[in-house]
Amino acid sequence: MSVAALLMTALLFGGMVLFSFGFAAFLLKTLPTDVARASIRRAFPYFYLFVLIVAAVAGALLWPVDRGSSLLMAMIAITVIPARELLMPAINLATDQGNAALFKKLHGFSVTIGLAHIVINGYVLTRFL
Repeated sequence: MSVAALLMTALLFGGMVLFSFGFAAFLLKTLPTDVARASIRRAFPYFYLFVLIVAAVAGALLWPVDRGSSLLMAMIAITVIPARELLMPAINLATDQGNAALFKKLHGFSVTIGLAHIVINGYVLTRFL
């Protein structure tokens, strides 16, 4: 397979894992809660943009060599759009309104989407073997 496609796929996997399990957890453990939450809130639009762009580029690079993997990466790129444009603002609104139950539900859905993206991306990486 294409080295560029492998590198982009690996970049996306590493970036998603680092952001999800490293960056957010680090901020929440090291900063005051209100500062950590505000920082994470500001970072998420850029994270989603990173996922969108890198998944789309990886998908395009994979198209000539592995169409199945290309479609999976395109699926990640496409599904991150409603997460960024609809789900993230709804989570922020629930937080701002103090609606803990709605926040928990929406955040859980967001985490599920993120984990699905990581699993799908990991599967694509295994196809390089």
